[in-house]
Amino acid sequence: MQGSDERVNVGEDSNANINNKATSGTEHQTSPHRLTLRRGQGHAPLIGVAQLGIMGEAAVDVSYLSVGANRHTAIADWSSDGLLAFGADSNIALWRPDASSPFGVSHLLSGHKEVVKAVKFLPRHDSGGPHYIVSGGDDHLLKLWAVHHDGNVECVQTLQDHQAAIHCIAVPAAQCVGSDVVRRTILATGSADATIRIWALDSGNLQLLQTLKTKPKYFPLALALSPLDDQHSSFVLASAGTKDIIQIYSGSKTSDGTLQFSLQATLSGHEGWIRSLDFTREKPGPAGDILLASASQDKYVRLWRIHRGKDLPAQAAMGQDSAMGAFLPGKSPSNKAHRIKAGDEDYSVSFEALLFGHDDWIYSAKWHAAADGSLRLLSASADNSLAIWEADASTGVWVTTARLGELSREKGATTATGSIGGFWTGLWSPSGESVVVLGRTGSWRRWAYDSTAGRWIQALSITGHTRAVTGISWSRDGRYLLSTSSDQTTRLHAEWKPAGQPPTWHEMSRPQIHGYDLNCISALGASQFVSGADEKLMRVFSEPKAVAKMIARLTGGTESDPASIDAMPDAANVPVLGLSNKAIDAVDDDEELAPMDDFDHNAVDPASVVRKSTLDFDHPPFEESLSRHTLWPEVEKLYGHGYEISCLAASHDGSLVASACKASSTNHAVIRLFETRGWTEVRPPLVAHSLTAARLRFSSDDHYLLSVGRDRQWAVFERTDAVVGGGDERRLTYAPLQLMPKAHTRMILDCAWAPYAGGERRVFATAGRDKSVKVWGEKEADGKRSYELVTTLAGEHPVTAVEFLWRRPSEEEDLILAVGNEVGKLSIYRLARADLSLRSKFDLPERLWLPKPVLQLAWRPAQDDRNAAGFDLAVAGEDSSLRVYTVTGL
Repeated sequence: MQGSDERVNVGEDSNANINNKATSGTEHQTSPHRLTLRRGQGHAPLIGVAQLGIMGEAAVDVSYLSVGANRHTAIADWSSDGLLAFGADSNIALWRPDASSPFGVSHLLSGHKEVVKAVKFLPRHDSGGPHYIVSGGDDHLLKLWAVHHDGNVECVQTLQDHQAAIHCIAVPAAQCVGSDVVRRTILATGSADATIRIWALDSGNLQLLQTLKTKPKYFPLALALSPLDDQHSSFVLASAGTKDIIQIYSGSKTSDGTLQFSLQATLSGHEGWIRSLDFTREKPGPAGDILLASASQDKYVRLWRIHRGKDLPAQAAMGQDSAMGAFLPGKSPSNKAHRIKAGDEDYSVSFEALLFGHDDWIYSAKWHAAADGSLRLLSASADNSLAIWEADASTGVWVTTARLGELSREKGATTATGSIGGFWTGLWSPSGESVVVLGRTGSWRRWAYDSTAGRWIQALSITGHTRAVTGISWSRDGRYLLSTSSDQTTRLHAEWKPAGQPPTWHEMSRPQIHGYDLNCISALGASQFVSGADEKLMRVFSEPKAVAKMIARLTGGTESDPASIDAMPDAANVPVLGLSNKAIDAVDDDEELAPMDDFDHNAVDPASVVRKSTLDFDHPPFEESLSRHTLWPEVEKLYGHGYEISCLAASHDGSLVASACKASSTNHAVIRLFETRGWTEVRPPLVAHSLTAARLRFSSDDHYLLSVGRDRQWAVFERTDAVVGGGDERRLTYAPLQLMPKAHTRMILDCAWAPYAGGERRVFATAGRDKSVKVWGEKEADGKRSYELVTTLAGEHPVTAVEFLWRRPSEEEDLILAVGNEVGKLSIYRLARADLSLRSKFDLPERLWLPKPVLQLAWRPAQDDRNAAGFDLAVAGEDSSLRVYTVTGL
């Protein structure tokens, strides 16, 4: 896992090491300890090595960062050096889509307090200086980030001039930047406070130049900015948003040398809110006209021409439109030329063309200028399609040259697994040879142009949760990791191990797409799991045959025995109006499907049907397959609770499921047990708590069940065998062993058992909002067993998650306890097994902390052949991120 020492650059075609150093308390500070930067084999670069106390040298390697993008048009930007930045909850994620190794997100930059809504790279004037990123969000903050050549990123400035959420940022397009002698960058930001603010980046700092109030009042959702000359002495700014007009501002230097913008023209024609604006030059150089593309909720893209001089462009002068008399939908396009002035120069703005072909709102329209001067426009729509437009060489009429995505509106648009909501933004790569688009699920889709085949080919991209990751569970053999989220999905993550290449983590299956927020999950054996949501029941899922074979093939594992594979259902599907995944048979590749009956509530969307070769590929599944073809069939529902499920746990032998629900009384705060052989409840339920139970955990040998709750107490139940019906059949039950009222001074949020092999002392830990972790040890007196407090680990913030490292116990090995708290801090404690005294503490580098609470921790089940390579720690966060850190040196 560790290779030779090697400095890593963000600018390289590699996974970048990012050092997030901030200028205020809201950003993660650089760790004060010695850091060694290395490139891992099959992992992101080694982030930090710290010498702390007597822990020795412990190293943390980032193996996997999974997070979904926020659904906003201005949420992402693709830099000229191939680095793509996008907002993910309150983080900014960095990703190289065209990198040779499909590692995915290389780092998450934390600093914003709320959801990020706009991200933009600034043009690079100095090749030796840093590359700047500007971001804005719901916290009203505008942040300036510097990406340095040495691979570090730091937040260099935080500004709070806006009084509401920042929705859009505009910078001069790369093809409009002009001369390299310009050393100052002008940018504009639009906010829900109905203002546009003009900024200048000078010497690495942003300075506010001007504040423009929108009149008539509207909220800017889209901005576009372009210089009008080579010296950047005058600019044109386009603004649009929650009205159907586009306002054109011109900016020029005043007598005192300051840049001032003023409203020059208002363009009408659209019939809905305008979501995207983008400038480009028709031809390189200041003599070329500037084209403006505007995308609207009226389903159309309009092109506008800005022409220098008092003479009008030929088309406007002749009073003709681009369709040459053809029927055009919507308002009749006006050819009225608007006269504007910038400095001493005269310009005209006129309607150029109307592009129609989308069936729903258009969220973005982006230009790409090729090296030969040719222009292409990429539009992304809520109709689930991307369109690439080019002007016909002979007629000048703009036509669609490629259409990507889902070409049929009926293709899954109305089902739980369809991508209703469409595509939110589309981006060109710097070379124009690939495009990415953001979908409803927060996942990216990518297409690369195959010049040999002459067509666009879908390529591997990244996925992730879009809301808090509420539960995680490793499969019993550690082959894969399951995660549930408030985004109503359950996802399966595993390592892809292609021949001759280092392994990389990817989402391999989306077993559950639900209608309720999911709260908890636990694996049952190697091919089953149970999950709980904001509903009164739990659902049990089994792995289908197609998914089992795909995962075994991609992860390099072995399939189950042929008998169990044959017993699996082929695949699963969700009825149009249903919540339960139904087992289905895979159909032959050449079989024709009957059309869907709109009046049949159990009808299945033809797009979600799984053919026998659907999952027959040699790469991780794309988003379309994940959302439609990798579902797991639901095999059982477990009833009994009166309110929403709060937590659950499966015994290690897979024979029992324990669960609890949200409660405000003892009657509802009971713990219910279900045996998995017949899926029946084991009565009576276990009574201990008076408020909601927060976590349930079985000991490693399943002899004890531990519960903690909001009533500040924990309870331990001991396993007993009860005779059923007076016969020989015995049923597993649990009886109260010990209750500890007021174990913490505030609610207890998590608990964990230490590994136990027999003979040694049993140990568990509890985590509370009273900012402490308490370690409890077993004692025996007068033939009775109980637990007593042995060690208290005090902290500075409420503790939200704890987990002991699962490895074979021995007297010589210490206990390793991972701890996460409310501010996202992660620590690893080493406890002496004999007396549970604290031997050392290792705080993970602050760059690896989460910006929001850690919701759950889970060590990967340890295998002997993985000990030398390190131990994988999965981290679930309220910031919608799922992370896997590999820790060595324990």
